[in-house]
This record gives sequence, structure tokens and C-alpha cells, in this order.
Amino acid sequence: MPTTNILDTFSAIQQRRSVKHYKADFAMPEADIEKLLSLTLLSPTSFNIQNWRFVIVRDREQRQKLREAAWNQPQMSDASLLVVICADLNAPFESPERYWKNAPEEVQKMMAGMIVNTYKDKPELQRDEAMRSAGIAAQTLMLAAKAMGYDSCPMVGFDPLKAADIINLPPNHVIPLMVVVGKAIQPARPRGGQLALSKVVKTDRF
Repeated sequence: MPTTNILDTFSAIQQRRSVKHYKADFAMPEADIEKLLSLTLLSPTSFNIQNWRFVIVRDREQRQKLREAAWNQPQMSDASLLVVICADLNAPFESPERYWKNAPEEVQKMMAGMIVNTYKDKPELQRDEAMRSAGIAAQTLMLAAKAMGYDSCPMVGFDPLKAADIINLPPNHVIPLMVVVGKAIQPARPRGGQLALSKVVKTDRF
């Protein structure tokens, strides 16, 4: 049955941890997977370009290959859900008016022009935007998972070229990170220690 007990936002933030060990025989209900991904799609992106792309890896052989590309980390194959979070660097130029399809036609045209002008001939900005969008989406996914009673772990410890080959990543796409989701068999390690607000928060300037 789909998950019914939902944590509040504050509790999800406080309780979300990077879990490494999962019940390999636990299968997430399809309704929960669909709900989790639908919530992730509500993540904000600049100009609403929705440049993230998500590869859900279900095939066990594919999972094992990605595990090997991730230095044999067990969560790659044992977690219920493996999401490869990708990003399309060309998203700003692919029919950009579609990102504003619910707006009046004149607004669609105006926004499409702004999108193209903002990113045209700026590959570094396109990549920066991809990384920002992917990071925001990953956090949305993990907080939603925690709220639904699941554990998760963001992953950057993998060979991106091997991973790209395994999932047949198209040209002009990147893989900023992966996220696994499932049921923990071991809790996360105690928090390593948070810096004090006074060390990381400044007012007006450094």
C-alpha cells in the first residue's frame, strides 16, 4: 500500500540523513514512486526551463553496472529506487515558449526571447544552471522521500563517463548527481558537526 503517514516539512528537514545501507528486498509501491517523482517535478528552475532529466534505473544488471562505476557502493544496487539526475544543457533553446504554455501568447514570446538571450553562447552559464537545477531537484526528492517515510542518499561518488555510457546519456547532457531511496537497515552515522550560524551567516557583506 502507498505511504500514508506524512512528516511535516520541519521534521523532514531535521530527520533526513544520508543513509548508506538499505533493505535489498524492499520494493517501493509504484504509487509512491509516482508521487515522489511528481513532487520532484515541482522543483523551481530558472525561467521555468525544467532542464533536469531523471533516469529511473530498474534493471538489476544496469544497477550492478552503475554500482561498479560507483566504486562498489552497496546502496547503488540495494536501495529500492535509483534516480540518475541528469540535465539537458540545451533546454533553454528547445522550444522555450513551451515552458510558459499557460501564459498569454505575448508573454510566451517575451519569455522565450529572454531565455534564449540569457543563455546563448554562454556554455558555462548553461552548465551552472544545470547544476543548480539538479541540486534543487535532488533536495526536493530527498525531503519528499523522508516525509513519506523513506530514507535517501545523494551520490557524487561515481565515474561520470562510465555512468553516462551505461545509461546512454545523450550529447549535451550531464549527470550532476544520483539519489537512492529506500528503507534503511542501518541508521546514518551521527552528524559530524554543524558549523555555528555565526560562522556561516553574514549581514550585508563579508
